[in-house]
This record gives sequence, C-alpha cells and structure tokens, in this order.
Amino acid sequence: MPNINMSPKKNPMPSQAPEVRAHNFLEVATGYTEEMAIDEALRCLSCKNMPCVAGCPVNIHIPEFIAKIKEGDFEGAYQVISVSSSLPAVCGRVCPQETQCECKCVRGIKGEPVGIGRLERFVADWHNAHSTEKPVTAPSNGHKVAVVGSGPSGLTCAGDLAKKGYKVTVFEALHTAGGVLVYGIPEFRLPKSIVQKEVDNLTAMGVDIETNMIIGKTLTIDELFDKGYEAVFIGSGAGLPNFMNIPGESLKGVYSANEFLTRSNLMKAYEEDPVTPIMKGGKVAVVGGGNVAMDAARTALRLGAEKVYIVYRRSMEELPARKEEVEHAMEEGIDFRLLNNPVEILGYENPEDKRDPKNGFVTGMKCIKMELGEPDENGRRRPVPIPGSEFVLDVDTVVMAIGTSPNPLIKSTTKGLEVNRRGGIIVEEETGATTREGVYAGGDAVTGAATVISAMGAGKLAAKAIDDYLNGKKEQ
Repeated sequence: MPNINMSPKKNPMPSQAPEVRAHNFLEVATGYTEEMAIDEALRCLSCKNMPCVAGCPVNIHIPEFIAKIKEGDFEGAYQVISVSSSLPAVCGRVCPQETQCECKCVRGIKGEPVGIGRLERFVADWHNAHSTEKPVTAPSNGHKVAVVGSGPSGLTCAGDLAKKGYKVTVFEALHTAGGVLVYGIPEFRLPKSIVQKEVDNLTAMGVDIETNMIIGKTLTIDELFDKGYEAVFIGSGAGLPNFMNIPGESLKGVYSANEFLTRSNLMKAYEEDPVTPIMKGGKVAVVGGGNVAMDAARTALRLGAEKVYIVYRRSMEELPARKEEVEHAMEEGIDFRLLNNPVEILGYENPEDKRDPKNGFVTGMKCIKMELGEPDENGRRRPVPIPGSEFVLDVDTVVMAIGTSPNPLIKSTTKGLEVNRRGGIIVEEETGATTREGVYAGGDAVTGAATVISAMGAGKLAAKAIDDYLNGKKEQ
C-alpha cells in the first residue's frame, strides 16, 4: 500500500440519493468504509507544524489520530481524539471543519483539504460499533459542581470535570438531555441515538442529569449554592428566537425556527398522531440563510411540503450556512429566493375559529427585492431595498430563522451576573468566569448562536478554570 495519496480531491462522502432522502428522516451521509477512511488518511502529509490543530477550537491532535487510521488502528485513533473531545461523533457530523481545521490544511492550497471531519466521524462511529469498554468513573475528589444546560458546552464541561473526580449534576430545562443537539439539529443530520450515546457515556462516568429543571424558575443559581454546589457552569444556550417585527408575524402558520424544529426533532411532529402537531404540507417560506434555515427548510420538505423557499436578503456569496448544507438543500429541490426580504406576512381571519378571530392564517408573504450596497462595519455589503419591487410569495407557512438570543431568565434571577447589550453573559475570555464568584459560563449563553465546537471549547476552558478555582490555584 502506498504511504501517501496525492489525489487533489477528498474521497466523496457516500450519501442517500436526493430524491430518496428528501422524503425520509434517515441520515443523509452514510459514512466512509474502512478502505475509504485509510485512503483519505493517506492524503495527510503529517505536517510538523500541524496548522490544522491551531484551527480546532478544542485542539484535537489531528495528525496523530490520522496517523493511527493509516495504520488501521481505528480504536487508537478514537483514543487520541477523546483526549481533547467529548463528542467526536457529533463534531464529525455538524462541525464546520471547512472554516476551522480543514481551512488550515496544507493540502487545501492546491486542491481539497484532507477530509478531517469525515475521518473524525468514521473513527467515532467505528468505536461506537465495536468497543465494549465502559467509561471509567474517576475517584471522587469531594467537590460538587452544577452544570446548567445539557448542550455541547454543558456536556463537555461536565465530562471534563467528571474525569477529574468532581461530582457533577447537569440541570436540563427540557425532558430530554442534549440541548440543541436534540431539539435543534434534525435527525437526518445528527441521529439522536448518537447524542444519547454521548449522554449515556457521561452518566456511566458518574454524572447525574436532571431533566425538566428550569434554572431561574425551578431552582435559582443561589439555591444551587445553598444545596452544596461549590461552582456553577452556565451553558444554557441561546433559545430565545428573534423575529423581524413586521406585520402578520402573529398569524397562524408563522413559526420561529426554534419552535418548528423542536416540534419536529424532539416532539416527533412527523408521526401520524403527534403529541405536539405542526402544520404540514402546502408551501413554506423559511426566512434566513444560516444552518438553522437550511435545517428548517429541509425538515419542511420531509414533513410533506409541496414547495419550500429559502428567502434571504443577501446573495449566495454572503450565505452564512455551510456549503455542504446549501448543496444538499439545492439537490433536494429547495428554491432559493436570494436578494429578497419580507416586509409583511399576509393572512385572513377564520370565522370558524372562535378562540381568536383576529389571529388568522397565512396566505402569502409580501417581499421586496434587494441589491447589495456599500460594506457595513463587518465588511459585508449591506442589502438595500429596491423601491417599487414588492411582490407576493404564495405560501401558507412561514418559518423565521433569523437568529436567537440568550434567555434572560437566569440573569433576571441571579444577583451579580452581568450581561452585554445582546443579553450574553459577560465572562473573562481566559477562564469563562462571570462577574458572580463561583459562576462560569460558555457557549451560546455568552456568544449568542454559534457553532457546536466553539461551545465545546468554552466548556473545556471553564472546566479547567473551575478545577483551578476549587483547588485554590487561582482566585476568581
């Protein structure tokens, strides 16, 4: 076998055909075979300065785990990854490698970078399919820590602390652990069995997970300290949806992407007789251009929509969603209406609905065409409306996917916890320490909606800082 593969192209990811997958919730990508993984690993040049590692928010030793794959030592590769990452099967699927580790890859200069994300997914899946070893519970160090939220930052922080012997309890507001990994990301991108496997690994390490616990309401941060917890990590995410504040947003058939995806992903609204129903079929407009918008549009298609539009006010070049997700959406028949912006959602009253006769149903969405003007403060060209270009898009469901903000509940019930103007918790960049002693925070609760891997990096950072704090190594 050659010791290097100089192909300028990645090994393609096997996937369901678009015409098939658009009608089911099975995972789109089916994963590398062992042979494909080894062949892709052989594209790695094993650079001595390892630029790819610098691009990873959790600093996975990428050339080292790829070297193990070259040798066919897939379990060894998993052990290398697991030193730095608690969620490799998750990150291998949803992490934007193309803007992080892979964009630093030397092979990307004259071709495509090594498929680092695809290899990480392969290794994690191989381990989950073949390993019978149970996680080890570390000896207790006598300290108790509370983690608020069971999303990627909370799970990472909890796992890192548990490995050091801390007694960790994770408090989750919903009835299922996993945070955005279970309510936000669809099954066809991230199977929930994979998330449950990661949660099960944590509980096997001794982490307690309490669901249906809304911190700030069921219990406050102060009450957690009263119960003997010596430090608290807040990883509660950014679950408060944003709206455009245009006429018609209160009509029936208008959803936030959070509600739409939660009803489908977590409450299984796609079943014949769901506990939490959702409007299915018809014509759907998803407003926004990020990964959440792609998820909502592709979910609507699988729920039976006859036509799905992505309505985004900028051009394809400015579309913030991952290239792979955009390509998948296009292959599945999603209609991209770019350089368009909604100005009003149209509807009519339903005289048969006695509960709220003023709140009718969506019949369409009035949009205005846009053009790109001068760059804004972030360097992006600002979209400018074209006068007189209004038109009506014929839809009966609208999903707003224009971002989210941190929920203000914890701030409003916690003394000494300061937030910025966007509602994000203010923390020390080096430690994740908040303005309240003993309280740390990370992930979307600090930054607003961001990536899974960046939230994991914040969880790791805070876990180390909490360990230092409780062992007297550093005063907060």
